[in-house]
Amino acid sequence: MSFFQLGLRRAATQLSRPSLVCSQFLLQQKPAPSQSKILRLLVAKASAPTLSIRSYATETTTTTTTSPLAGLSKNVNTPITELPKSTPAQDASKKSSFPETTSKSVGYWLLASAVSVFGIVVFGGLTRLTESGLSITEWRPVTGSLPPMSPADWESEFEKYRASPEYKLINPHMDLAEFKKIYFMEWTHRLWGRFIGISFVLPTIYFIARRKVTPRMATTLVGISALIGFQGFIGWWMVKSGLKDDLFAPGSHPRVSQYRLAAHLATAFACYSWMLLAGLSVLRTHKALRDPEAAAKQFAALKNPALKVLRVSVLVLTALIFTTVLSGALVAGLDAGLIYNEFPKMGKGYIPPKAELLNKFYSRHEDGSDLVWRNMLENPSFVQLDHRILAMSTFTAVMALFFYARTGRVKAALPRDVKKGVNGLVHLVSLQVALGISTLIYIVPIHLAATHQAGALALLTGALVLGHRLRIPKSTMALVEKALKNPQALKQQAALGAKLQKAAAQSARQL
Repeated sequence: MSFFQLGLRRAATQLSRPSLVCSQFLLQQKPAPSQSKILRLLVAKASAPTLSIRSYATETTTTTTTSPLAGLSKNVNTPITELPKSTPAQDASKKSSFPETTSKSVGYWLLASAVSVFGIVVFGGLTRLTESGLSITEWRPVTGSLPPMSPADWESEFEKYRASPEYKLINPHMDLAEFKKIYFMEWTHRLWGRFIGISFVLPTIYFIARRKVTPRMATTLVGISALIGFQGFIGWWMVKSGLKDDLFAPGSHPRVSQYRLAAHLATAFACYSWMLLAGLSVLRTHKALRDPEAAAKQFAALKNPALKVLRVSVLVLTALIFTTVLSGALVAGLDAGLIYNEFPKMGKGYIPPKAELLNKFYSRHEDGSDLVWRNMLENPSFVQLDHRILAMSTFTAVMALFFYARTGRVKAALPRDVKKGVNGLVHLVSLQVALGISTLIYIVPIHLAATHQAGALALLTGALVLGHRLRIPKSTMALVEKALKNPQALKQQAALGAKLQKAAAQSARQL
């Protein structure tokens, strides 16, 4: 009998303690908040015949032991602080529901919006050239979306226009039929502006709500939306200046302020540029992630020191083009293209006489302290001279950039798409100079003047595209490096984003 008891004791010591632990007992224990993962693992195994602490230890740690008791003591006594922890970057990615890349559809939408802004800029030039901008004397952002619907409404609008300085001094013989023509020009321009605002703000809300953009792109879209609203305010602020006859002297030619016209055009160009660059960035990122190896080589080529001067030169050239555009707005606002309609001379010489350039009529201070700068911005002769100098400086700068890009070191390091951008810029600036000279010589015909304004925006587009191709996008480089290190990470991120979007859509349908 004593021999039998001794055998039982030896067998008991050889049995592993985990095999005697009841899984239901473990489930009934109240876990600490940090042990929720342990509870989920136990519940997942609740249907198994037996569940031991050793099986839990095997699933939660990679440590293996030869002795069951040693493994039990090692795993059970391990503090929670020694369990694997996620990095701060992983925690941030888990908390943020925004994707790492913006949806490709957002890029196409941004480019389409930029095309729409391009169109309204050209149409706005036609509105100004046909002197239609002052036909609507009120700013009604909502109710003004509809034109007059009855003869009484038309007569009311015409009566408001007859009270304006433009009608009294320029169009006193205009009838209702002629008024309707200029009214519809301005109404279409304003309606187009409203369409741009709605077609941008509503998709912005949708893309952000559905998490189809990165946090940075979301901020960009909100900024562009605010700029569009500001542009509408600037437009009315400009028109309002033409509804009173106090710009220089009583009885002068009614027109809008050239400063406000320049501000209106500058805001439109800024809005277009922002849309264009944002859209190109989205598409460039997707193109780089389709072939990370080729993108890495391209970015490495752009880091060549030989391209540093070229990159800075394109940036300075873009600023010069934008400044020339603003001087063109002053020319348009002052009708300065209607004088000195020859080129390259201005009258008998290459510049007008000094007495004409520094006319005291434009000075508002008795001491003449504002004589120079007011003549530069308000004297039509001086303003046209400024525009000529800036235009020829832009042409010279583009040609200098072209020849610099063909020098030995730069030419060898120049990527193919950058080389095409430089060549395209030469073509655009040559066409723009030809349009400008033709518009001047033929005394500002409407079709040439509108084409010249479109050419200015096209030239700025060429400079922006060239600068974008030379830029090294840090965020895209980081994604490319990540894709090269872990090719599956990008696919997993895309799959996760698709699941999140699908879940959001299902939640929206349930609501």
